[in-house]
Amino acid sequence: MLESPYELLGGDSAVRQLVDRFYDLMDTVPTYAVIRTLHPADMTGSREKLYLFLSGWLGGPPLYAEKFGHPMLRARHLPFAIGIAERDAWLACMRQAMNDCVITADLQASLLDSMFKTADWMRNKEG
Repeated sequence: MLESPYELLGGDSAVRQLVDRFYDLMDTVPTYAVIRTLHPADMTGSREKLYLFLSGWLGGPPLYAEKFGHPMLRARHLPFAIGIAERDAWLACMRQAMNDCVITADLQASLLDSMFKTADWMRNKEG
């Protein structure tokens, strides 16, 4: 039986580590300010929601769905202006977080390909 990305990543603690690194980078690296400004000053809730979502999205426990129902990603992100710059900054931040968490190149490539498709679908403004 094939391992899920969740298992390949290392399970719950690895997902939490990735999410924490992602938000730490977003909060401190000027390059990611374009997406940082879309979040509240206290990103505790944002961290938790991404952790819950990624757990299920990666093939682990469907924590987000259990707590909030269907993610409805596009609908939940419509209030925020998301264009190419925001998409690319989000993906770059996630790529850096994956590198910092020492995720294998093959797993990174697979995840980032899927994440690009989702991030591109989230765009709701030109440019």
